[in-house]
Amino acid sequence: MTTLIGLDWGTSSLRAYRIADDGAVLETRASNDGILTVANNDFEATFHRVVGDWLSATSHPVILSGMITSRQGWIELPYVSCPAGGEGLAAALHCHTLNDGRSIHFVTGLSVVGADGVPDVMRGEETQIVGAAADGDERGLVVLPGTHSKWALTEGGQVMHFATFMTGELFALLSKHSILGRMMASEDHDEAAFVQGVAYGRRSDKPAGGLLKRLFGTRAQGLFGSVPANGAHAFLSGLLIGCEIREALACLGDTSAFAHVTILGTQELTALYTVALGQFGLETRVGPDDAAAKGHYAIAKAAGLL
Repeated sequence: MTTLIGLDWGTSSLRAYRIADDGAVLETRASNDGILTVANNDFEATFHRVVGDWLSATSHPVILSGMITSRQGWIELPYVSCPAGGEGLAAALHCHTLNDGRSIHFVTGLSVVGADGVPDVMRGEETQIVGAAADGDERGLVVLPGTHSKWALTEGGQVMHFATFMTGELFALLSKHSILGRMMASEDHDEAAFVQGVAYGRRSDKPAGGLLKRLFGTRAQGLFGSVPANGAHAFLSGLLIGCEIREALACLGDTSAFAHVTILGTQELTALYTVALGQFGLETRVGPDDAAAKGHYAIAKAAGLL
């Protein structure tokens, strides 16, 4: 029996969950109705089209997370400062009344100020992290790979600190719109070239330089044949992921106390990060596929909606 409806509403896609009273996911729906694709910003109409048939006369609680609460979304909400977890997000829930009188609740994102004094933000990932924490470790190191990869330190179900890396977006730009893309003969995955790229990105010696030098080094290695054309796509992916992991471990401080890194991502990205993290000598754990739904359930319970 449905107790809760949860929506993870991102920039380019939407996932909806019908959740039972014990937190189990009864049904999942996915659509391409991301916030930037909603015609005339009519989010309410899209909401009803996607999950309208799940709504009953008994008014199940509905909770929404993700970029739907960003400046380009349905309702913009201020961030909650870290450290924060399910209870903090529950306290910051925003109740909104639809045209039919039904109430729905929006989860906001998190913010943090890094050691460099520069702020960082997330929207949507916080709900997945809360869901994974409810299903996992008391203390954890979590990575959510993607367009903008998030690395987070958690303790007692709270996000203590996090950092964001534009790995996926940079990879897309470089592979499609730069001279590096010209040297790519295939987009097929080449495991050996990927591992070679991770090793190049992992290097911490001064002669290796930073990312800008290594990117041109990728082209030069292609010219001299040490990076094969058929493996250039995988090599660049490995380089960027290797640099991301190296930088993330430096940004987050001493991570040696963590037994493993929990990965929350697609099957493809999880596989890549498992290999890459192994090159750093780090054990990995794959988080639950329905982490967002688990997060919706945990936040709803903390807010007294269930």
